[in-house]
Amino acid sequence: MAENETPPAEQDDVDALETPEPTSGDESASSEVTDATSSSAPKSSDPLPPPPKPGLKQRFKKFNLYLLMFALILVVAGGIVTIAYFQSKKAQTSSTIKTQTLTNDILNQLASSDATVGSNQQILKVESSAIFAGKVLVRGGLDVAGNLQIGGTVSLANIAVSGTAQFAKAEVNDNLSVAGDAAVQGGETIAKSLQVSGGGSFGGAVTAPQITTSSLQLNGDLVLTHHLTVGGGTPSRSNGTALGSGGTAAVSGSDTGGTVTINTGTGAAAGCFITINFTQKYNSTPRILITPVGSSAGSLAYYVNRSSSSFSICDASPPPTGASFGFDYFVFN
Repeated sequence: MAENETPPAEQDDVDALETPEPTSGDESASSEVTDATSSSAPKSSDPLPPPPKPGLKQRFKKFNLYLLMFALILVVAGGIVTIAYFQSKKAQTSSTIKTQTLTNDILNQLASSDATVGSNQQILKVESSAIFAGKVLVRGGLDVAGNLQIGGTVSLANIAVSGTAQFAKAEVNDNLSVAGDAAVQGGETIAKSLQVSGGGSFGGAVTAPQITTSSLQLNGDLVLTHHLTVGGGTPSRSNGTALGSGGTAAVSGSDTGGTVTINTGTGAAAGCFITINFTQKYNSTPRILITPVGSSAGSLAYYVNRSSSSFSICDASPPPTGASFGFDYFVFN
C-alpha cells in the first residue's frame, strides 16, 4: 500500500460524512452506476438492508438543541433570583427607620423658630431629660414604656384602663359607670345623687342626713337617738252611733300614727265613735295601740275593732253627753 493512500476503513467514514457532488464530466459514470444498481437491485423476496446509522453531524445538531434548552432554563432561573433579591432589599430598606441625633444646633433652631426635625420615618432620641415650657401636641399615638407622672390636671375625652389604675384624687363631673367590682379604700364624696341598681353592702357605719327608701329591712336592733316622726297621708273617717245627736269626730296624722278628737252630743249610745280608713291597705291585720287623752277618755270602757283596711274606736257603755276627749293611736304590722 502506498503512503498517500487512505485505508479502507477511514475512507468509509469520510464517505459517510461527506458525499461529493457529481461534476459534468462524471455524468456518464453516474449513469453507469445507476444502471448497475438497477440491474443488481434485490428482488422483492430478498430482505431489506439495515438503515444507515446517524452520522456525526446529526448527533451534533441534537446536542446543540439540548444545550440551548438548558441555557434558557438557566437564564429564566437567574432572572427570578435577581428579581427576588432586589424585592427583598427594597422591603428591608423601607422597613428600616433611620435615627438622628438631636444636636445643639438643632436645639437652638427649635428654640428660635417652628422647625421640623427629620421625617415620619425617623426616630428622635433625647438621651437627657427634657422640659417643655409650652403645650405639647401628639398627633399620633403616645406610647409610654415607663411610668407616667402628671403633676397638674388631666383632661381626657375618653379613658380605657385594661390593668390596674391608682388615683390619689379623681373627680368625675358626669356619669361614672363601673361594670365590675369597685373597691374604695379612702373616703368618697358624692356631690350629687347616688343610684345603686343592685345590692349594697357596708362594713362600717353609714351617715346620711336623710335616707329615703321604699322598703327597709333590719336584721338587728333599731336604735333611735332622736325623735321618731311619722309621715304620710291623712286617712279618711266615718262617724259612729256613739257620738250621739250633734256629736263630731276628727282625725289628724297618718296610717301609722295620729290623734282622734271626739265631741259627744245628746242621746249617745254604746257603740263606736269613729272608723278610720287607711290610705293604703296593710298586707295583714295590723296591731293598734290606743292611748286615751284626758280623764273623760280614761273613764270610758273603750275598745278597738280592726282589719287590714281600717280600725274603729268604740265604747262598751253609753258615753257622757257633751264631753270632749281624744285618743292617740299607733299602727304597726
